[in-house]
Amino acid sequence: MATGPLFLAVGIAQGFARDGFDFTRNAISQLALGPAGWIQTVSFVLTGALLIACATGFRRVLRGGPGATWAAALVGVFGVSFWGAAASPAGAGAGFPAGAPEEAVMSGHGAVHMFGGMIGYLALCAALVVLARPLAARGLRGWAVASRAVPVAVLAGFMASAASVPARLMAGAGSAK
Repeated sequence: MATGPLFLAVGIAQGFARDGFDFTRNAISQLALGPAGWIQTVSFVLTGALLIACATGFRRVLRGGPGATWAAALVGVFGVSFWGAAASPAGAGAGFPAGAPEEAVMSGHGAVHMFGGMIGYLALCAALVVLARPLAARGLRGWAVASRAVPVAVLAGFMASAASVPARLMAGAGSAK
């Protein structure tokens, strides 16, 4: 349960502490860049490990019931996606880290990072949908409803973020001329 809040707390603390980082323009993933980038990289590795431990817990708690196999596997995929994020950092841009160009430039490792994040968040959304059934079966109706609703919000946010990347890339290409 501490995984999400821990990841966000580390990212938010770094965002306020790192020169040039702007929450309105930069992604938390970009904090893995620059001299203090190791902190975010460690955060990715730790978050992945905690999610894989969570997947193991789901497997044990749900054993023999609905969603046992898929919930655990999908949360595990989400965890592995954080290890992928650690291994393949996001690209520099939007002025971060200091000295980076203002325009967004999609690097090869940045594209791998983005693709891994997409796979991970799709796995998270699928895991939440799968978990709705065992939650409902245990009489946790509110949690079951939330488990079905949250993926809609996550996907909407991810799609909005992904849609802004091509727009920023095109704007950057136009200003480079």
